[in-house]
Amino acid sequence: METIRARGVDIAFDREGSGPPLVLVHGAGDDSRAWRPQLGGLKDACTVVAWDEPGSGRSSDIPPGFSLHDYADCLAALIEATGGPATVGGISWGGTVVLELYRRHPRLVTALVLADTYAGWKGSLPEPELRARVTAARAQLRAPRGGRDGEAREPFAPGLFSGEPPAEQLDLLRELAAAARPATLRTQLSIMASTDQRDLLSRIAVPTLLVWGEHDGRSPLRVAQEFERAIPDASLAVIPDCGHLSNLDRPDAFSTAVRDFCRSVHA
Repeated sequence: METIRARGVDIAFDREGSGPPLVLVHGAGDDSRAWRPQLGGLKDACTVVAWDEPGSGRSSDIPPGFSLHDYADCLAALIEATGGPATVGGISWGGTVVLELYRRHPRLVTALVLADTYAGWKGSLPEPELRARVTAARAQLRAPRGGRDGEAREPFAPGLFSGEPPAEQLDLLRELAAAARPATLRTQLSIMASTDQRDLLSRIAVPTLLVWGEHDGRSPLRVAQEFERAIPDASLAVIPDCGHLSNLDRPDAFSTAVRDFCRSVHA
């Protein structure tokens, strides 16, 4: 484990491998352990960096009023500290953070990997679905076990996997769910519900890989197709028989898509 300090927060991260830097940003309610298959599976091609975002994992709590800008600026500090610019990838909520990083610090980004993500919930979900999701998330956060990704804290909620998660992945998700901090999740829920990044998509000027699970029940394929139409240099890799957590549901297929993309970017 390594650490940096940014925006008054101690940020922990793991680093594996050698080669061009690839910085990975996990979803809400998770931490760097969610990237365990990629830390091992991509270190032959990249220097893989996976953070515990502020308020998660081994990083310190976020202060009151922490915003999407603050998350993006902390990520920028991490990229600078680990030898950026870098290819930067994010899944679900993590992709929203990565988009905000690109808005504020484009010089630090050589390419983007956006997986099963959103241009904010406001930017990607129809209004009735947005309202229903916020209502459900608030109910989950009031429950004893809270929530994950501003959604359901239950690690095997429908749509996260294409079927029943493998035992080892289920154990990992239970560990992540148990470690999630309700205060952080409330902040992320508020941010996602109010964020609309659609204006940014057409202005992305770096190669972009979109990776989506075929059966993603949280950010459906229509969101990926909207991203593909809007981002000028985007390619879409759809992973068959795969749910929202594509890097865990089909880790080999996910890592192969990212490895091939990174090699093409740096060829």
